[in-house]
Amino acid sequence: MPQPVLLLGAGRRRAYDEFVLTRVAAVRPVLLVDAAPPAWARQCLAGHLAADPGKDGATASAVVRFAARHRVRGVLTHTGEYAVAAATIAGQLGLPGPSLATAAACTDPPALRALLAGRAVPVDVPGTPRVSAEVVVLDGEIRIAAITRTTLGPAPARQPLRHTVHAHDGLLHNRFLRLAVDRTVHALGIGRGVLHIGLTLTDRGPRVTDVAPHLPGDLIPLLVKRATGVDLAQAAAALAAGEVPDTTPTRQRAAAIQFAYPAATGRLDHLDLSPDAAHEPGADRMLLTRHTGDHVTAGPHATAADRLALWVAVGETPDDCEDALRRMARHLSAGIAPLANAARALRWNCRDMPSVDCGAVVATRTVPPPAP
Repeated sequence: MPQPVLLLGAGRRRAYDEFVLTRVAAVRPVLLVDAAPPAWARQCLAGHLAADPGKDGATASAVVRFAARHRVRGVLTHTGEYAVAAATIAGQLGLPGPSLATAAACTDPPALRALLAGRAVPVDVPGTPRVSAEVVVLDGEIRIAAITRTTLGPAPARQPLRHTVHAHDGLLHNRFLRLAVDRTVHALGIGRGVLHIGLTLTDRGPRVTDVAPHLPGDLIPLLVKRATGVDLAQAAAALAAGEVPDTTPTRQRAAAIQFAYPAATGRLDHLDLSPDAAHEPGADRMLLTRHTGDHVTAGPHATAADRLALWVAVGETPDDCEDALRRMARHLSAGIAPLANAARALRWNCRDMPSVDCGAVVATRTVPPPAP
């Protein structure tokens, strides 16, 4: 049986985090370090240490002792919250991973941009022409496994509305983007691992905005798997364990994910997903991510926690995915009671609150109660 890997944090959102955990657990035993592992994660685990891995040095020491007893082969995380802890623990165990200095820089955007700029890496702050390179690094060999194109929402929050991955994305062959990625990896001194490098496309060429020295979130590993066949989660596990992953593409398709944000701030009175969504051509999955009764914030100021639903589509081209996403959106409906009218809405049971496809923002209408 393969030796286990240590995973710091299972994640709190099943819709986003379960995919990575199940892919890693399919090839290697997983020992989880998490103060309160969610119930859905337990079936994938070979063991568990109830601790907050990012809390303090004493916790890190306990994790190191736990890992040593179980002969852990590698250390993983898929959240920036524990990137520094993962680097610390891997370093103390003598296992592969980014250095503590690299992990710390990646969690401090101004410091990261200053470090990269000092190494002749073109940098910028995040903007609206947004892309990211999903990168696999193995002993100095740098491979861009996929390009993720992201559509951002309105300021000030600028939350992602959609991510798209296409196996034939022209940026995969852009020498300036390749140069920016190569320089970034060398500047950070990363010898192996999976990285998510954010960039903006400007008139002066690609500019690096941020680097995550771990697997990306928002189900981007699922999109890469569906579009190219490359399994970033299993590649990350292999690299963390000092092994050589197979990153040969086996598919030449496109995949995309879209998020629904509320069009109004208030209490979620109604959220429904038609089961017919699963039968739409190109549909991969469609999930609700909030519950009736939750308080949600409208798009311009929303966070990822305010997302009402997500849906994933696959196709031969990004246009195919866009068409499928649009069709799937019609199966989602939501109703929101604005805060000022919350008491009135409680006295009115209205089922006619259709969703309107407006980008990735669910537009809703709350029907007022009849006059007394």
